[in-house]
Amino acid sequence: MTFRKRAATIAATLISLAGLTLHSTASLAAETPVVVSSSQASEQPATSSVPASYFVQQLPAEPSVQAAVAQEPAFAPDADEDDTVAYPTLAAAVAAQEASADNEQIRCLAGAIYFEARGEPLSGQLAVAEVILNRANSGRFAKSACGVVTQPGQFSFVRGGRIPDVAENARWRTAIAVAKVAMKDAWDSDAAKALYFNAGRSPGRSLIRVASIGNHTFYR
Repeated sequence: MTFRKRAATIAATLISLAGLTLHSTASLAAETPVVVSSSQASEQPATSSVPASYFVQQLPAEPSVQAAVAQEPAFAPDADEDDTVAYPTLAAAVAAQEASADNEQIRCLAGAIYFEARGEPLSGQLAVAEVILNRANSGRFAKSACGVVTQPGQFSFVRGGRIPDVAENARWRTAIAVAKVAMKDAWDSDAAKALYFNAGRSPGRSLIRVASIGNHTFYR
């Protein structure tokens, strides 16, 4: 083999080897995806031979957000075993009542509270209502609030067996609310067992003093 032919053969062999090398590199690139960051992807030249789908951007996962609004319950009175609503104070019990005299017994009881104790503290007004209800339940007096209040010789504000009319005012509304508290037994009175009350002088030695509230003393 002449020198010229040997050189041509060597050249052809080198060209073949170079072609095999290029083919192998291209195949490897096609089979292996390229993973780059977002910054690297932005720097990749537009003429890249690698398809755009091979650039996998590593983005941080967004945390899930849960919005929960916790609402505290509004204040509600406790209930006892008999489902009777219990209030934190007598004033709260009075404030919870609708100040409307929606039946005759409430009006009679509120009338006695108004004329006998409208200037007294709430506990004193409730005690007067308690006396009237205790009488109605005792069997010794009339059997209703109206009967007890209008019974002859018992309450000086009663005229001809009738309770005077009362003009609408704040103290009258309070008297109605206190009457409802007493009728519902929504608050324990300090005069729970009293059947009598007066201001100042003692009604007699045979009565047992139960409580003194405001300007009134209560007895049984």
